[in-house]
Amino acid sequence: MNQSLKIILFGNERLSSGYKPNGAPLLQSLIDHGYKVVAVVASHHQATTRSERQLEVQTVAEQNNIPVLLPEKPADIIDDIKALGADIGVLAAYGKLIPQSVIEAFPHGIINIHPSLLPQYRGSTPIEQAILDGQKQTGVSLMQLVKAMDAGPVYDQQTVTLTGHETKQELTENLVRLGSEMLVKDLPAIIDGSLKPRPQDESQVTFSKLISKEQGMIDQSLPANILERQVRAYATWPKSRAQIFGQQVVVTKARVASSAGDGALVLPCANDSFLEVQQLIAPSGRSVNGADFLRGYKK
Repeated sequence: MNQSLKIILFGNERLSSGYKPNGAPLLQSLIDHGYKVVAVVASHHQATTRSERQLEVQTVAEQNNIPVLLPEKPADIIDDIKALGADIGVLAAYGKLIPQSVIEAFPHGIINIHPSLLPQYRGSTPIEQAILDGQKQTGVSLMQLVKAMDAGPVYDQQTVTLTGHETKQELTENLVRLGSEMLVKDLPAIIDGSLKPRPQDESQVTFSKLISKEQGMIDQSLPANILERQVRAYATWPKSRAQIFGQQVVVTKARVASSAGDGALVLPCANDSFLEVQQLIAPSGRSVNGADFLRGYKK
């Protein structure tokens, strides 16, 4: 069935803000398992404003002679979907709501890979929110896409146990890999109808929160454990910034400390707690450990 099934992939596979994937794991997994991906649909805005480099999913698509569509609106490609004879769509971090007319253009609809245990953390920042909330577990849901945001019935879920030390980059990589494995495993049963989606429990719905650049400024009126989670959740974007010795730095690694120990760069925080800055990016742009920065700037 893999050879005959025609798939269109929506999205850039960047499941968290600022995440830089190594290639396009989901697209590559579909190709490696013999599925015929007839097009990739990426966000027109992202593809045309990222001056630093091309979207990874575009590069992998072009390497495999897969057309890349960059519509301003998803509805603009309904004719393309029909002309390509696509059977099913797969969506991973597309960044726009898909109208019902586009969903219905696929005989088997669209599958959304969502990095949370739905109905928990609907929305665009479920990975960051799981870290910020200190969750003990998260996971991936394969969901039947509907017009309402992340509200469709769920085909499959897999749970990931969290250690409390994961960075956003590390957790995203883990969930992208898991989602890719789930998709290639479940696609045959979804297509033949033997895997039925189950409705979400609407009484248990929670939403992830939008993140702004301003939230990256470390607020020492908060407890150290909250700030440590922020450093991990805000890695890559919006980044955790702090004023230390009159210099604005980016904190890239931190931990909760028991006290303001000698030789360590420690910030006093709420509730008599302490945050040790283990690694930072200095104003020069150089990455240094906290102790070296302290020795260099301490008066």
